[in-house]
Amino acid sequence: MQRILLSIDGLSTWVGKAFAWCIVVLTFAISYEVFARYVMRAPTTWAFDVSYILYGTLFMMAGAYTLSRNGHVRGDFVYRTWPARVQASLDLALYLLFYFPAIAALIYSGWGFFKLSYAMNEHSAFSPAGPPIWPFKLVIPVAGVLMALQGLAEVIRAIITLSTGRHPRRLHDVEELENNIIEQVARQREQEEAAR
Repeated sequence: MQRILLSIDGLSTWVGKAFAWCIVVLTFAISYEVFARYVMRAPTTWAFDVSYILYGTLFMMAGAYTLSRNGHVRGDFVYRTWPARVQASLDLALYLLFYFPAIAALIYSGWGFFKLSYAMNEHSAFSPAGPPIWPFKLVIPVAGVLMALQGLAEVIRAIITLSTGRHPRRLHDVEELENNIIEQVARQREQEEAAR
């Protein structure tokens, strides 16, 4: 089971890192636009479209990667103090009640947006260059499927945690600095008590 979980994490990581290159392309495109607009006095016709398409693609396709790293924002100042089984129970309930219905709606609606856009051969109306929009709208259901797959891995992790009382290993686990500080303080207290 651990191999399957790590394989899903690996897929999410590969997709996230591949689409992370969008930020490099976006940086160069916007830098060129600023240069062209303010130095050459000749703004481009494509910069606005490129900026929202690349940023939107990056944002959508990085969701599964962020979930695989347990990096989405949550109020974990209380959550992390709970026992592993309590955390897993809450995670499982929230995935089943909220996450999967929302992802199903994203996939269903995103596919409808893509189909309509493709059928119309939709192009951007925001600039004279007017690039096609339908490939960008295809990103919505694809990102939804990747999020659903990673969500399934997270549900399996929650079930394993409920049965074992320990969180299964993630791909390239990282430890928060705060945990190291807490351990160091505890060791220092033990050494001080032993010295007395």
